[in-house]
Amino acid sequence: MAGHSKWANIKRQKAVVDAKKGKTFTQVSRAIIMAARSGIPDPNGNFQLRTAIEKAKAAGIPNDNIERAILRGRGFANAKGAGNLGGDDNSLEEIRYEGYGAGGVAILVEALTDNRNRTAADLRLAFSKNGGNLGETGCVSWMFSQKGMCVVENVKNEEKLLEASLEGGAESYEITDTDTADVFTEIGNLETLSKILKAGGFKVTDAELRWIPGNFVEVVDSEQARLLLKLIDTLEALDDVQNVTANFEMPEQLMVAIA
Repeated sequence: MAGHSKWANIKRQKAVVDAKKGKTFTQVSRAIIMAARSGIPDPNGNFQLRTAIEKAKAAGIPNDNIERAILRGRGFANAKGAGNLGGDDNSLEEIRYEGYGAGGVAILVEALTDNRNRTAADLRLAFSKNGGNLGETGCVSWMFSQKGMCVVENVKNEEKLLEASLEGGAESYEITDTDTADVFTEIGNLETLSKILKAGGFKVTDAELRWIPGNFVEVVDSEQARLLLKLIDTLEALDDVQNVTANFEMPEQLMVAIA
C-alpha cells in the first residue's frame, strides 16, 4: 500500500527553499466563500468549509475576516473585509486550466475567478514568459486522476497508519518524508478518512482534493528546472489560482541550487 509521492516531495521541498509560502489573503477568502455558498454555513456540517477555515487559520487570517467571508458566501454582499475580491461573489466560478511547462511537463491549474478573460490572460502570460504555453481543455488532464488526500504528519508507527488507513477506506498511502504521509481515497470518502485518522491519534494537517499525476517527467537540466520553478511560483502568486499540480520530478540538490 505504501509508495513514494514525487510531486508531494517537490511541493514540500519548494516550501523549504521558497521565500513565498502559503496562500494569499484573497485566495483563502475565496475558498471560504465558495465553501459557504456550496453547502450549509455551519462548518460542523460542511466539511469543505471546515477545511477552508482550518487553512485560513493556519495562514494567520483573523477570525473576524473568516466570519465575513462566510457571510459573503451566504450572500451578504456588504460583509466587507473578506479580501479584495471585487465584483459580485456570486460570479465566482471554479475553472481548471491546462498547459505545458518547459520540457513538455504537464501542468494543471485550479482557479476561482470572477473574470474568465482576466484569469486566462494572466495564465497565458505566465506560461509564455517561463518557457511554457497554456493549452486547450483536456490537453493534459488525461495524465491525472483526482483523489481525496489527507496529509498526516509526525507518523511514528507506519503499521498503525496502515491499519487506520484501511479502516478509513483509503486506497493507498505514500511516505513523503521521514515522518509525513499522504493518504489517498475516493473523493466522496475524504471526510470519513480524515475523521478516522484523527480518531486514531494521527495529526491530519490537510484534507483536500488533489490531482495525482499518472506519470512523471524527470528534470535534470538546470535551465529547464529554473523555468519550471519560476512558472509555478508565478502561477501560485496569482490571486485567482488556488492550486497548481505538475508531473515532474527533480533532484532536491538541483532545486536548492536554483533557489
